[in-house]
Amino acid sequence: MNRRMWPLYAAGFTTAFGAHGIAANLGGFADDAVTSLLVLGGLLALYDGAEVLLKPLFGTLADRIGARPVLLGGLLGFAAASATYVLADSPAWLWVARLGQGAAASAFSPAASALVARLNPSAKHGRAFGSYGFYKSIGYTLGPLLGGVLVWVGGLRLLFAVMAVLGLAVAIWALVDVPETPPLPKARQTVLDLVRRLTDPSFLAPTAALAAATAALSVGVGFLPVTGRLDGLGPIATGAAVSVLAACAAVVQPLAGRALDTGRLVPSRGIAAGLLVTAVGLLCAALPGLPGLLLAAALVGAGTGLITPLGFASLAAATPQERMGQTMGAAELGRELGDAGGPLLVATVATLAGLTTGYTALAVLIALGPAVAFAVRLRQRA
Repeated sequence: MNRRMWPLYAAGFTTAFGAHGIAANLGGFADDAVTSLLVLGGLLALYDGAEVLLKPLFGTLADRIGARPVLLGGLLGFAAASATYVLADSPAWLWVARLGQGAAASAFSPAASALVARLNPSAKHGRAFGSYGFYKSIGYTLGPLLGGVLVWVGGLRLLFAVMAVLGLAVAIWALVDVPETPPLPKARQTVLDLVRRLTDPSFLAPTAALAAATAALSVGVGFLPVTGRLDGLGPIATGAAVSVLAACAAVVQPLAGRALDTGRLVPSRGIAAGLLVTAVGLLCAALPGLPGLLLAAALVGAGTGLITPLGFASLAAATPQERMGQTMGAAELGRELGDAGGPLLVATVATLAGLTTGYTALAVLIALGPAVAFAVRLRQRA
């Protein structure tokens, strides 16, 4: 594997580990800072809220000054924000550190995605984004586990200290191995030009699919354990379901990327298949007992693992090189909205009509994309 890519994969792991490693341990191990559920919700929202607001801005900045400086600055900022809480160790500085981590991740995450596209020819985009997604999934999977071990050993400060060291180490690694990617000359872009490009189907379709995949993943991680408990299953069984989901998503992404690069998979059909598999997985969550839970987790993981590399590769193929950072930042914004919107939709519907109906509502919404595309294709043929 190209050594230039390893620091980018490490950056993807870092942002995922930073998001889930701390989020999974705030409620149980930060009693001095988390005094209520409202405070916990605010701390959890800081990281994602910063990403929603800042990712498009940092993506545009990466096009203007080059993705490598934004990547390095974001990683160093992540290390500095993490070290803030280690040194201060007070509830007020926990808010500052968490906000700083989210803002820093908003910089290096889209920059890393843009560099994955810039440093690989279009014929290898599927494999490159599949591997990037694989290591990011590993970060999401191991974050709660490793974070819990670190907090158990040395408290929340040790977890923040490890993240500070991780951010600094990846920044140094990127400084050594990631080459300069100077900004490319580009024609002046008006606001109307930007709106046209971001409303073009070549951008909207993959971004909507990525948002749907992220929504399904968030719902799977957050609500499948609830379904398991309602069926009388213990924490080991429900934890196994979440692990199956994460493992399937991680394993399928590189395989889908290779299939795309070798021509065995067409992006539009692969994304449509991924959306349908994901929707079926959500419907399987209504099946009783452990078999239904594991089947739902496996299908949701496989479907979203199929969508993610194909979606990013489609965006890279349809985007001018000089606008890559802006596109990746906007696409990451779509994923963040899906990350928040999916659980909110399921929770709202479940409150009114039960959790099974919540799963069904999201499944129908996700399946609408392939259904509409199929109807349009039939109409064009007619």
